[in-house]
Amino acid sequence: MAYLYGPVVPPYLSTTTVYTPSALLPAENYSFSILKTENSTLPLIINAIEIYKLKDFSLLEADENDVAAIMNIKSTYVVEKNWEGDPCAPQEFIWEGLSCSSNGFDPPRIISLNLSSSGLTGEITSYISNLVTLQSLDLSNNNLTGSVPEFLSELQNLKVLNLEKNKLNGSVPAKLAERSRSGSLALSVGENGNLCSAISCEKKKSNVLIPLIASVGGVFILLLAAVATFMGLKRRRKPQVVTTGAGSTNLNDSFESKKRQFTYSEVLEITNNFQRILGKGGFGTVYHGYVDSTQVAVKLLSPSSAQGYKEFQTEVKLLMRVHHRNLTSLVGYCNEGTNMALIYDYMANGNLESHLLGDDSNPNILSWEGRMKIAMDAAQGLEYLHNGCRPPIVHRDVKTTNTLLAENFQAKLADFGLSRAFPTDEGTHMSTAVVGTPGYLDPGYHITGRLNEKSDVFSLGVALLQIITSRPVISRAAQASTHVSQWVSSMLGIGDVKSIVDPRLRGDFEVNSAWKAAELAMDCISEASTRRPNMSEVVMRLKECLAAELARKNESHVTGSTDAVLYSMNVTTKLNPSAR
Repeated sequence: MAYLYGPVVPPYLSTTTVYTPSALLPAENYSFSILKTENSTLPLIINAIEIYKLKDFSLLEADENDVAAIMNIKSTYVVEKNWEGDPCAPQEFIWEGLSCSSNGFDPPRIISLNLSSSGLTGEITSYISNLVTLQSLDLSNNNLTGSVPEFLSELQNLKVLNLEKNKLNGSVPAKLAERSRSGSLALSVGENGNLCSAISCEKKKSNVLIPLIASVGGVFILLLAAVATFMGLKRRRKPQVVTTGAGSTNLNDSFESKKRQFTYSEVLEITNNFQRILGKGGFGTVYHGYVDSTQVAVKLLSPSSAQGYKEFQTEVKLLMRVHHRNLTSLVGYCNEGTNMALIYDYMANGNLESHLLGDDSNPNILSWEGRMKIAMDAAQGLEYLHNGCRPPIVHRDVKTTNTLLAENFQAKLADFGLSRAFPTDEGTHMSTAVVGTPGYLDPGYHITGRLNEKSDVFSLGVALLQIITSRPVISRAAQASTHVSQWVSSMLGIGDVKSIVDPRLRGDFEVNSAWKAAELAMDCISEASTRRPNMSEVVMRLKECLAAELARKNESHVTGSTDAVLYSMNVTTKLNPSAR
């Protein structure tokens, strides 16, 4: 077959493609031989060769927004089904519990989701709202709690909604109840204990009015008694008002009661009179403590904190309404005069930066697998804020010190004092005062004050570079300061990805995974925000990085410690600085 492919003289240090002008005849095997020509005076030298075979994908893949939504639903509820690959294609391998539309021209869309009797817990996730073509949703026979969310009313194509046999409370949103009455929606909410539809609630109110109307005199007496009681309570109980430099605000009116409120004396008891300090920040000092034998972290507002009071309000209000396994959980708060504190779940392994920039003598170094898991956790937390919240929320201070690690090294984003809700009806950005941490701050946002979710993407990209390299964001030399992205860019420019990975790993990582992670980080810090990926894409690409590393470990049959996050390093052997 030499007449088809050769002779070929590849240009120096360049890529050459050879191909046949027509397709090869079908065969089980193809053999290729690469030989030097008769006139050649040098041996054959080829650095790499790739051979491609055309594969016919006759079926379209599912809509990417539907894929992102269903993967997030799977992750939120830890769905124990064989959900792998494309949800809708090929037709014979559609995921269990799903049905998809397909017209042969457009990507298939998910139109039915059945998670009945799947052991679901927690609230109804807002990721469901991203399945905009959904026609049937069955969440019955689970342990779902909380209220029926308003966003279900926004699913215009929804014709069947089954929420029976859960632990939901409150009332069904008025729009859903109206669609049920009109017959455009088959709604089932029975056996939910504290949940009632708008129709049944109205009937209860009517039944209460009948005996009251029967006696005008009785009503009058009851009204007098109610007024007297109200006036008495008003004289005895005045709302607690906290005065700050910015004016007076009744915080108790703005905070929901479902989180526990502690007195200052209880905070003293929880922290054993502030005995153990975990860390310090712009808000104040963080102390270790116990609530009902459970370890907690108590962040106490410092009187000297200029923005502390405002950040305190912002953080409490946000953590009251957002819940995700990759966001820190608020146990309670203290709001007693000038004494203010936030009480969180304790994160046994501290912040991420302490593990990345630790001393070389530390025998426990974060493995590459562990780093990719941590990065993916942080990205999933941000993805929830951007796409799972209505309105979306921008964190504005993503960094390694605000990424906390639980005992099992699960990562959770923390410190939401600078976070802002992002009104989706005001365009692609909002103008606001510039806040954040130097080195992590989106340069476009810093210059213009125009904020959008891509500012968080930039900050996460910088954090990812730290995760890869274990270098500080800004290295301060004698003459100049160098941002980690500048150093990584120069190394990648000469094709040296191995040298940018933390040398303490000693090459124990999948090179393709490192390339993917480095390229993703550089994409995230693109100067133009439009060139940065959104957080759903970031999560997807980090999963690919992790999958590549796990595949390497499976293939090499590595034995030893089952800990996926840490590996042991021989501290008696010193690294040679010149080997970097």
